[in-house]
Order: sequence, then structure tokens, then C-alpha cells
Amino acid sequence: MTTFQLGDLALRGVDVGSGSPVVFQHGLGGGEAQVAESFPSTPGLRRLTLECRGHGTSALGPVAELSVAQFAQDVLAFVDSRGVTRFAAGGISMGAAIALRLAALYPERVTALALVRPSWVDTPAPPNLMSFQVVAPYLRMDDPAQGWADFQTTAAARDLRERGPDNLASLEGFFRSPRRLDLADLAERITASGPEVPRERFRTLTMPVLVIGNGQDAVHPLATAQELAHLIPGARLEIVPSKALDKAAYLTALHAVLGDFFTAHAGPRG
Repeated sequence: MTTFQLGDLALRGVDVGSGSPVVFQHGLGGGEAQVAESFPSTPGLRRLTLECRGHGTSALGPVAELSVAQFAQDVLAFVDSRGVTRFAAGGISMGAAIALRLAALYPERVTALALVRPSWVDTPAPPNLMSFQVVAPYLRMDDPAQGWADFQTTAAARDLRERGPDNLASLEGFFRSPRRLDLADLAERITASGPEVPRERFRTLTMPVLVIGNGQDAVHPLATAQELAHLIPGARLEIVPSKALDKAAYLTALHAVLGDFFTAHAGPRG
């Protein structure tokens, strides 16, 4: 990992491997560990990942500046600092929103786009992300154990327990995190922003696009992946095993699909 200084803000980034550059971003509350687990070990790919503000070991910065749009600009600045001009873009959930924004705003730079378990189409604060809004005040309680206990009594938690147990387990991890107060701010502000790309812009994308969805996932509904694949011309939809039901099978399938896609479409070495 390397420190990336953005003004007064110290962020942490990764530039690993050699070959075709792929910018691949983590989800909300994730970081380098999530990306390292999810990204294929396919030879010939150079992976660049920035731990977004408030994630991993990156500084939070002003709360008012937390948004998918700002994170996308931070990622682009990091990529520029590494001397990379053209790259494939991808990510998981929030990372998918970042990658989509980069592809829509800078299509001349993005050679291919991979959206893994996307949470947004084009509407800020969609219903599938409401649990993040609900959980924020409980994360701010003085006693995190009591906060988690109280959150579990909410309708949002009961819904996740039934429709997205893996999503609920992720939120439980927020309460154990030493950065839970930062995560409260992120949960509120990021889920309320989204990629801020109008759907008419989707139809202008001409690079190869892969959309990956799975079932049993309340936060990342398969319907969202299906809608994005329908809206983006030529996009390919791949449905992988549910992460909630069999994480090992999910990761095996994810690695295979991403590895094949980026090998075919990531572009020139960088």
C-alpha cells in the first residue's frame, strides 16, 4: 500500500501486479481486504485500488464532502498520480457506482466496465439501501453492543434477517469497527448520493460492460443488476451463486467471470 496525499487528506492506495491496468473499488465499509478477496489472481492484470475516504486506513476528511461523486474524483486523482491514462474500471456495490460514474464522465479513459452486485441504478437513496440510513444513529450510541442490540429490533434489521442475512452480518461488523462513528457518517451520506449519472447517459456507453448479480441479497438486488444490464447497450449480465448461501462458490465464480472479462477487455499494458 502507498500513501496518496490529496491536499491535506492522507488516503491509502494499492498498485499491484503488472499488465493491463484495472481500477477496482470496494464497497461501503470495505477496503483493500475486500478487493483483494474479490479480485481474480489472473496474470497480466495490474490492479489499482484507492481506499476511499473513511475506509480502511484513509482519512475521513470533511463529512460534507462524502459522496460517490467525490470518491470518483479521488480515485481518478490517484490513477493520474500512478501515470495511468486508460484503464478498465470496476467495483463492488459502492465501488460499482464509482466505476459507473468514471465510465460515464470519462468514457475516453475507460476501456471496459465491470459492475459487481450494484446497489444503485440512477436514483439516490433507493429503498434497498434504507437500512444504512436506519443503522446510522445506532452506530453513534455510546455503547456499540447496546446499539447493535437496539438496531436488531428495527423493521430494517428484521427485513435483512429474512431477505439478506449476509447484508445484516456486514452491518454487525460496523458495530465492531474502531471506525464505527465514521461508518455512521458514511452510511448516511453515501447511500443518499449514488453515482449521480442520469439513465440517458447509460445509453451512450460504448465500452464492453459486464454486470454481475446474485440472489438472496437485499442490499444488492438482482433486479438492480438486471435493470442496469438492460439500460446499457450491449451489457452482459452474469448471475453468480449467492454470497449469502455459499461464499466460496460466489468467490470462485466471481474470480472466473472477472478474470475472463478483464483479460479480454482491459486494454493495453500500463
